[in-house]
Amino acid sequence: MYGELTFPLQFLVMLSRPDEDFTGGESVFVEQRPRRQSRPVVVRPRQGEAVIFPVRHRPLRGVRGDHRVQMRHGVSAVHSGSWHVLGIIFHNAR
Repeated sequence: MYGELTFPLQFLVMLSRPDEDFTGGESVFVEQRPRRQSRPVVVRPRQGEAVIFPVRHRPLRGVRGDHRVQMRHGVSAVHSGSWHVLGIIFHNAR
């Protein structure tokens, strides 16, 4: 976190062409579920596509009502080529 106030969503736009400009470099999102195994989701946007994702938490409806689930995000290793992404983060850094 870069400041006291942070917008709960970020987004990225893929600038490179997967499998042509680079290999690997998938976006990985991991949902850390309470009392259960973490669940990863891998996203491979094409050139020009955007992905909107939560910074820290996302809402989840459970048996006992709604609650927050912690989310983590990252990128898998780039195996070859050049990977370029535009990432937008909203915060109030000083």
